[in-house]
Amino acid sequence: GDNWAVEEVIRIPAKEVTGWILPKIPAFTVEIVISKDDKYLYLSNWLHGDIRQYELSKTCKPRLGGPGGQGVSRLQVFVGGSILRGGPVAVCRDEELKCQPEPLVVKCKRVYGGPSKLQLSVDGKRLYVTNSFYSAWDRQFYPDLVREGSVLLQIDVDTEQGGLTVNKN
Repeated sequence: GDNWAVEEVIRIPAKEVTGWILPKIPAFTVEIVISKDDKYLYLSNWLHGDIRQYELSKTCKPRLGGPGGQGVSRLQVFVGGSILRGGPVAVCRDEELKCQPEPLVVKCKRVYGGPSKLQLSVDGKRLYVTNSFYSAWDRQFYPDLVREGSVLLQIDVDTEQGGLTVNKN
């Protein structure tokens, strides 16, 4: 008949924190985009503040890493989020990061909020991201975003070796 099964292939661990409404900040994936050539999967993690690039393979086990086996650093960019250094939240335990990420500043403007909607260019070389999710949630989680305004950012994508870089222009 019409049998189907589910297998978890990506897990993003919660961050144990102080200074937030709960003792852990869960991952909150807003959007998933797959490149036209099926080589990469991108996701936006609104509460933690990162965008991730996963290499897709024939084994159906996406991995956070390009073909050259780079570490997480180039395949994950922070464009805001609740765990930034210098903010009200202190991360006590994090299975992934050694330290809290720095706030993002583009053209002398601090970027607030977290990565939300994604759009990938047809050639796969530019990933566009907005940092506003839903106005009621923005007000609750990122009041600075409501005050300072939202942005549309361009993330440059290395489609050969894998990697993401915030375009500061």
